[in-house]
Amino acid sequence: MFKGSFVALITPMHANGEVDYGSLKRLVDFHLEQGSHGLVAVGTTGESATLPFDEHVNVVSKIVEYADNRIPVIAGSGANSTDEAIFLSQQMADTGVNGFLSVVPYYNKPQQRGMIAHFTAIAEATDLPVVLYNVPGRTVADMQPETVKILAQHPNIVGIKDATGDLRRLAQMRALIADQDFVYLSGDDPTSCEFLASGGHGVISVTANVVPNAMAQMCELAAAGQFDEARHLDQQLAALHKGLFIEPNPVMPKWALYKMGLIESDFLRLPMVQAELDSQNELESIMRACALI
Repeated sequence: MFKGSFVALITPMHANGEVDYGSLKRLVDFHLEQGSHGLVAVGTTGESATLPFDEHVNVVSKIVEYADNRIPVIAGSGANSTDEAIFLSQQMADTGVNGFLSVVPYYNKPQQRGMIAHFTAIAEATDLPVVLYNVPGRTVADMQPETVKILAQHPNIVGIKDATGDLRRLAQMRALIADQDFVYLSGDDPTSCEFLASGGHGVISVTANVVPNAMAQMCELAAAGQFDEARHLDQQLAALHKGLFIEPNPVMPKWALYKMGLIESDFLRLPMVQAELDSQNELESIMRACALI
């Protein structure tokens, strides 16, 4: 179920900071038309850190409604408090979401044993599948392959989004984990093609916000073993991968979607602010070269 190109979907907002549900529906329709294989709702790119619980659940519910069972929806449900992560997962369990993406707890720097206890408690509190999310660039704490091996034995823990950008991690996890159904998803767009070529099953992609069809095609080519073709397509996206991270995510993808006319505003909630003019100019040049605007 969780294979191919999953979009790390932004949460569009009006200029007054309220969620723009009209633009949200337009984005979901866009991804359905462009061939995305799935959506990740209210993860890091969806500004989960600044959406209160009720709003978080409502945005996920609306995305599920708009997707209408045509592609799977994974909901971000991570927190640096285990009780909060469980509460949020349980609040979203009846929305129709297909699974949860749960990040390594940030700021409090848990030990590996703490991570095992944290994710096990979450997995035992829901009947829905859980995808682990390791992104040490944001969380500081880094989940080790041996820890993933232990967690992969839980029947509700079905995969991992690895955003380390270190392809050796994928090889280490595949060597340790016997379960052939365990899903490996890249969380690092610049290395995602090589991740797929090394045995990964898909990507949870920021770049797919802007070029969903190209990211879906790359995943399909890799799944078919056509790695040269997949790499050729990825090379065409290399500048865009870089440009979308000139400033911290989701600043640039929101600006890009605004320039493309898919959302009405590039507003972000504090402490995030809109892109600097130099950043806008750099990404605009890349987008023009890609014929996106």
